[in-house]
Amino acid sequence: MKIILTVVASVFLLVTAQAQNANKDAWLEDLITYKTGLEQKHIDVYNKISPTDFEKELDAIKESLGEKTDLEITIELMRLTRKIGDGHTTISFANQETHNFPFELQKFEGEWRVVKTSTKHLPVLGLELIEIDGNPIDEVAKQIGEVAQFVENEYSQVVRTAQYLTFSELLYGLHIITDKTEALFTFRNTDGNLIREKVQSLNRPEYKTAAFSEIKIGVPEITQPDNPKTEGFWFTPIEEAQGLYIHFQNYPTFDEMMRIGEEIAAFIFQNNTKQLVIDMRNNGGGDLYTGLVLAFALNLADPVNWRDGVYVLSNNVTFSAATSNTALYRDLLNATIVGEPTGSNPTGYQDMDSFELPNSKLVICYSKRLFKIQETPSSGVQPDVLIKSDWNNFSQGKDPVLQWVIDDIKAKN
Repeated sequence: MKIILTVVASVFLLVTAQAQNANKDAWLEDLITYKTGLEQKHIDVYNKISPTDFEKELDAIKESLGEKTDLEITIELMRLTRKIGDGHTTISFANQETHNFPFELQKFEGEWRVVKTSTKHLPVLGLELIEIDGNPIDEVAKQIGEVAQFVENEYSQVVRTAQYLTFSELLYGLHIITDKTEALFTFRNTDGNLIREKVQSLNRPEYKTAAFSEIKIGVPEITQPDNPKTEGFWFTPIEEAQGLYIHFQNYPTFDEMMRIGEEIAAFIFQNNTKQLVIDMRNNGGGDLYTGLVLAFALNLADPVNWRDGVYVLSNNVTFSAATSNTALYRDLLNATIVGEPTGSNPTGYQDMDSFELPNSKLVICYSKRLFKIQETPSSGVQPDVLIKSDWNNFSQGKDPVLQWVIDDIKAKN
């Protein structure tokens, strides 16, 4: 009996060792592909980290292959990728099976607030998140912030940290939670009382089909049209003012923008519109040349007050091409930028492409171009009129940025 058990144990150890070696070999192949792919495809991969330092950190990851889990290795690769230093060079989980807890968070005056949640957890909407599995939220946010992807400046770091705070695999891989699918979240309400909830994470299909509630902001002078032709892009007159509001949260196709641009220009002529408001807030990017099609169409509209009647709204979630277009609209349309600094930089590495690692199937994104939109580089496009988002207004559904612009328009009419 002892001989049989010894033989079984030996076979098990042999199989385990073979599997570990195979996994190590697979990762070594992936890491070679990662390095050579970035060197060959990125326009200037060593613009912030030196080749020597990059190689040193990559070697450290290789040496840890027998000791760390796949998830831990992936996190170390995320940490290294962040040091390349641009928001378009990232590790993407687009083709991975991942899970998220059903919240969206936003930071206001140092507090992490729930601004969107599944209806199952509706009572926590608007509450302050203070702990995850007993870990203070500031400590968790610090760890997450060091590896969160798509970060380009201090503004996008806060935004991306908020997004990754609900990524269950990342929380598990950093040993913040002990279960990939469940965690204890602790919230604080306005009375200072603590509310604790065990929350299940959702996979992508579950998340997509779940019912959510969120806090929305707006102004009474602007109403979204019913069933806009293009999701995330629509325009409407500003009530009680000779203004036109353009909601530019998503990029249409190039052809769609040509059609929309003609419609907007025709509307301006027909209604003798004097002021334009282009809202680039929460725009994650797209094709900046499509954004220039809009600028071309607007430039033909003579009724507009081109001296001081064009406004562009930005915030920390204005990324990539939306950042570039925000800066270009300032120059091409003589626009006043109102709101917060953008989450990416107007001069920097952009135009994202990607390749896939052969074994882990991780998607590696990289920058193909260097855009110099501003003569003087800055951390984000800095607004002409700085208006920060605050919890008092947000919790009441008020939009102080848009309200400032409308008040300014009315004062000029």
